Amino acid sequence: MTALLASIATRREIAAAVSGGADIVDLKNPGQGALGAWELPAIAEAVALLRGVRPVSATVGDLPMDPARLVAAVESVSGAGVDIVKIGLFEGECADCIAALEPVAKHVRVVAVFFADRDPDFSLLPLLARSGFYGAMLDTADKRAGSLRNRMNAETVAGFVSAARALGLCVGLAGSLRLDDVAPLLAAGPDFLGFRRALCAGENRVGEIDAGAVTRVRAALDAGRGRAQIPKARRATATAGAQTPAE
Repeated sequence: MTALLASIATRREIAAAVSGGADIVDLKNPGQGALGAWELPAIAEAVALLRGVRPVSATVGDLPMDPARLVAAVESVSGAGVDIVKIGLFEGECADCIAALEPVAKHVRVVAVFFADRDPDFSLLPLLARSGFYGAMLDTADKRAGSLRNRMNAETVAGFVSAARALGLCVGLAGSLRLDDVAPLLAAGPDFLGFRRALCAGENRVGEIDAGAVTRVRAALDAGRGRAQIPKARRATATAGAQTPAE
């Protein structure tokens, strides 16, 4: 069962995302980078509107790999009431940042985002699991350079999903996805697929979400794997030294 994560840029888009069939509403500012963040008051307002309607995830922004800054950002976004907080693993001391977030990950569902076009280090997956992270996601940083499937071959994507699942992590795939990416990526077996571009009129990711486009993506997911809700963290079925995918 693969859930539909819909990234919205404004409160105005909530209705289109929900009516179109999104399982998870993701708060992200596409004009501010790969993981552009909403302001905290706006996050709290969206959470209030969606409480009991849909689970909510939110990003902390394209932050540098500074442990103290990341911990503060995750705690702040979590404090606004979201169900999942997403952080990006950019260049830098990623391992130190993951370790610093371990105490936070005990009470916050944190998802670490790898970027297919930024030389992702999948050997960090076991550390994420040991540190109590809720999940791992594979995305793209440069949204102008093609979709995830343009930036990484199917075997490597499938290997990422398999390795993360074996460690008990929930797994997401995203990255300028279009409607024709749904079926090939479903074959990898992710817990959720994340969309922005395919949900917007004219596939303009900085435009506004169109309920009809959300419905079409929803139908493609239903045809492939059926309806899902926010994935529950699964118990690890392998040791923390599980094999990670080759790049």
